Amino acid sequence: MQVPLLIRDGYRLRPWQSGDASSLVKHANNHRVARNLRDAFPYPYTLRDAQHWLECAVENREDLILAVEVNGEAAGGIGIHHMKDVYRYNGEIGYWLSEYYWGKGIMTDAVGALVEYAFSHTRWVRIFATIFENNQASMKVLEKNGFELEAIHKRTVMKEGVMMDEYLYALLKERWLKQQKSAP
Repeated sequence: MQVPLLIRDGYRLRPWQSGDASSLVKHANNHRVARNLRDAFPYPYTLRDAQHWLECAVENREDLILAVEVNGEAAGGIGIHHMKDVYRYNGEIGYWLSEYYWGKGIMTDAVGALVEYAFSHTRWVRIFATIFENNQASMKVLEKNGFELEAIHKRTVMKEGVMMDEYLYALLKERWLKQQKSAP
């Protein structure tokens, strides 16, 4: 799915480029980032991992997959993957950001920007995310964007040898539209 460049205050969301490999390794090769993501996001994160990811991201035409560019470097990623079959009006959002930029409001804003784009330009009526129980910061990002906790899946995730709960957050388009109308 083609997404235009989204320029924001202090960063921008843009399509991944083949030249992003070195900055991707620089920012993704961090245990504190990887521990909050599915195992498909490896640690250590090598140049080979970056090159493979970039090939997949550049070729993907079905999902919204963007780099979070800060200070001229791809310092994070955000995307919404469309679901199929009976779930075709749902999108699953995922994101990560370099530890260098944590706590600056970048990801909260980026989630809001991508949700706005998705609800305005796609057929999705529900966007959801699943968050590991130990990732309170990510839960706050979603809550600040109007996502609601729908479920806690008990002992669902095995990460680094630990079974933990997974929190399912979702935002319905109708709720998002109401939030937009009531915003100052």
